[in-house]
Amino acid sequence: MKMGEIDLILEAKNISYFVREKRIIENISFSLQRGGFYCVIGTNGSGKTTLLKSITNHIELSSGVVKINGKPIKKYYQKQLAKEVSIVWQHNEFLFDFSAFQVVMMGRMPYQKLLQADSQNDLEIVKQSMEKTNTWHLRNRSIKQLSGGELQRIMIARALTQESPLMLLDEPVSSLDIRHQFDIMELLKKINKENKTTIFIILHNLSLALKYSDDILTLKDGHLMHFGKTRDIINKENIQELFNVEAEIIDKDNIIINK
Repeated sequence: MKMGEIDLILEAKNISYFVREKRIIENISFSLQRGGFYCVIGTNGSGKTTLLKSITNHIELSSGVVKINGKPIKKYYQKQLAKEVSIVWQHNEFLFDFSAFQVVMMGRMPYQKLLQADSQNDLEIVKQSMEKTNTWHLRNRSIKQLSGGELQRIMIARALTQESPLMLLDEPVSSLDIRHQFDIMELLKKINKENKTTIFIILHNLSLALKYSDDILTLKDGHLMHFGKTRDIINKENIQELFNVEAEIIDKDNIIINK
């Protein structure tokens, strides 16, 4: 990288997705710098999850292009893309009764050949990821027997084992109580700082977005409304515009919704 050149890990240029005549997202452009912590906010139906799917090649865009490390995602093989981007979805369902350890080990699949046994390196990476997410003690537990907070930490551990520089998360704290919401956000901030992993997370909680994210994207009716520094964008006027509620920023980390 040349001096003064910004190190971009992801670029989305004029991306749109339509279902028949219905616009889901339209003409959205933004870029993510390597090592940043980004948050996406907006009302239900604003296009947040569709945006996530569009930048992970889970849906066929109507127009526009998404690039990872300067290369269009359409030119990546699935295993190649999985080495660059890991995803933690809001809802996770498992047909089989896997152990937590087995689920985390699934994150090593992009590095393994078909029917290849787990290597010592794979085992060490899984253990490190589970220790970092405080889930190693859960390794022999059934995935179906975990609490919501435990399951989310397991899914983040699985994403960590992919060793990808970009981690995307779809509302990972929406179904958790307040304590576990903070636990997950502290974990993600730690991963961001220690691993230099770029975090791109959809949130509903504005106070969490204000406290943890460096930059923020706001969506409304499928359009990108704002993109920039979180503390510049989360204010009374923009909250009113996005959510049609009155709010008060009481300090650097907290918001009160009045109406």
